[in-house]
Amino acid sequence: MSTEEQRKSEARKAIERLVHYALEQAMIEETDIDYSRNRLLELFGFDEAFLEALEPESLQGPQGPLAVLINYGLEIGLIPENTDTYRDLLDARIMGLLMARPSECIASFRSTAAERGIQAATDDFYKLSVASNYIRMDRVAQNIYWDQPTEYGDMQITINLSKPEKNPKEIAMAKLLPPPVYPKCQLCRENVGYAGRINHPARQNLRVIPLELNDEPWLFQYSPYVYYNEHCIVFHHDHVPMKLSKQTFKRLLSFTEAFPHYFIGSNADLPIVGGSILTHDHFQGGRHTFPLQLAPSEASFSNSAYPGVTADLVKWPMSVLRLSGHDPSVLLEAADQVYESWKAYSDPAAEVLAFSEENGERVPHNTVTPIVRRGASGAYEMDIVLRNNRTSEEHPEGIFHPHREMHHVKKENIGLIEVMGLAILPGRLKQELADITAILGGNTELLQAAVSNSGHPLAVHGDWIQQLIQQHGTSVPAEQAEELLRQEVGSKFARILEHAGVFKTDPAGREAFIRFVQAMGYHAIA
Repeated sequence: MSTEEQRKSEARKAIERLVHYALEQAMIEETDIDYSRNRLLELFGFDEAFLEALEPESLQGPQGPLAVLINYGLEIGLIPENTDTYRDLLDARIMGLLMARPSECIASFRSTAAERGIQAATDDFYKLSVASNYIRMDRVAQNIYWDQPTEYGDMQITINLSKPEKNPKEIAMAKLLPPPVYPKCQLCRENVGYAGRINHPARQNLRVIPLELNDEPWLFQYSPYVYYNEHCIVFHHDHVPMKLSKQTFKRLLSFTEAFPHYFIGSNADLPIVGGSILTHDHFQGGRHTFPLQLAPSEASFSNSAYPGVTADLVKWPMSVLRLSGHDPSVLLEAADQVYESWKAYSDPAAEVLAFSEENGERVPHNTVTPIVRRGASGAYEMDIVLRNNRTSEEHPEGIFHPHREMHHVKKENIGLIEVMGLAILPGRLKQELADITAILGGNTELLQAAVSNSGHPLAVHGDWIQQLIQQHGTSVPAEQAEELLRQEVGSKFARILEHAGVFKTDPAGREAFIRFVQAMGYHAIA
């Protein structure tokens, strides 16, 4: 057999393995085998299938046969270059041929929910999203995770390595393309089945579930690069911008009524303190216990206007008011009062100003990040995190934003996930922390490069490296240095959240927070 014939045989074998994997994962049924095989044969230009018997196997994921097929697809011109971007486009195209139609997936979800409950339905839907390689668990597994004790509890730290970066050529090509018109963004419902392009991911293996929140059409899916367990996205049926309102709180409560095993939250709706996508209204949720959920109360309050609702100041680096109660309608009114009060609230002594004047216009600065979940007793809990997006000459990126001395670790917005105590740190830190470990172990060459070359990747850490050397020297064993740096990074993340807190955690800050709560008519519970 020639080399070319061998490659063709291996590709046909990979098709057969992938079809059997899809059957084993319940992506297709027995009666779909021939059809699914033939669709893949057509894609790769084969007239015949692999005719030999396959050895029994149980694949943990589709990555093995997928790699064979993508490599063969490169050979025959299905993709122009061997880059992650183009490989991912073909990956989704292949797996999309093994997926049920969207209507069938929706019917299956609803049938399971009716027969076995909503948790079983999400279990199956999540399994499908993983099996279809829409959720890239092989890449998610590359992320670095650790828990770091702080005075606020154990923070969850991740260095994000799962989302592939485009190479410079792809970035340049993407800039030449016209602005997207269809789909308008990566959250739009039109992404389902979309083939993708160099500046937009392929989504043939994406499936979404329609939801109704407050008699409005919304959709439910999982994130392809899950930052935590069952990381889901709930997004509006239409491409409408994010805007917090009383209806936002009502939608969040409605979701947790239907999905009591999931939390759900919304990013704030203003720049700097908001999420990365403000053009399409959406929430994030999932089945995960965040550090914020475990944070204790520092003081409890009640308001006769909202019977059965307790308001707690949470021991947390950011300013969190936790509302809890069993009646969602009363909790909704309490949450709306907090939001409307905060939008107009100023306390100059605490550097909190609700508005500023720019070019003769009144610019708002106060908003919130709300998070809703169900407690063990079934009660509703809503954490309302107070946000303010003012800037100053000293802090041009944001007064309540990571300050510049922290930018060597993180300079991006503090969004919903990080508000709750899960740090998503840039992938560059993996190598940079490894290099700093080497410096603490005595690598003088790296140290010299870091302090003498402003273009060196470690130059951003220059002051920090000098502080570490002063405190610990340059003879630290590698394992000890790694643990030391993890502690340092975890501590810095806690400080970053303190920067983002509008009322600080010192006595003056707590007094200011209490002034706001009392201004809304709340009284301390003895």
